[in-house]
Amino acid sequence: MNIIFLGAPGAGKGTQAEIVSKKLSIPTVSTGNIIRAALKDETEMGLKAKEYIEAGKLVPDDVVIGIIKDRLSESDCAKGFILDGFPRTIPQAKALDDMGIVIDKVIDIEVADENIAKRMSGRRVCKSCGSSYHTEYKKPAKEGVCNACGGELVRRKDDAPETVLERLKVYHEETEPLKEYYASKGKLVIVEGQEEVSDTTALTLKALED
Repeated sequence: MNIIFLGAPGAGKGTQAEIVSKKLSIPTVSTGNIIRAALKDETEMGLKAKEYIEAGKLVPDDVVIGIIKDRLSESDCAKGFILDGFPRTIPQAKALDDMGIVIDKVIDIEVADENIAKRMSGRRVCKSCGSSYHTEYKKPAKEGVCNACGGELVRRKDDAPETVLERLKVYHEETEPLKEYYASKGKLVIVEGQEEVSDTTALTLKALED
């Protein structure tokens, strides 16, 4: 089964993608991860991406699409895959179609913007070991101190409220139109994100079975 996961930053689509990946024994293809792998392996597309990254520019669609195409041609994707973080725009979705890639289902994890902002702005990460906490949902034993190693807990720049709101704005403008694109093809299934990850997972697995 070939699946795309959609959802705003902080909606939890990456977590659901990983859970489904293990359940179905198919790889998750994350744009960030494969670009990093292409850079490390110095593939033709990886070297092209490197030029843009080193110049502080966004990697253009044709290079990202080339890297995705290379990754999906690998043997572990033969029985299916999950795309997380691609496509982000209608042109990228059309490029995927042009490759002859057949998508079976598109799962959209829906969470209200205000809940995402609350969830992400409360997230704290240990500077030393990377353990993750939340000021409301997963508090450390001692405020500001990591349970695992005693390191300092900080809020990442990406989780600052103003940054989260800007990322959500970009998502609504550039990526949300994909919902209509895939709905028109009869591929879209909307899953309402729940407070508990396990509850969202149950809904996601049911959506894949339907």
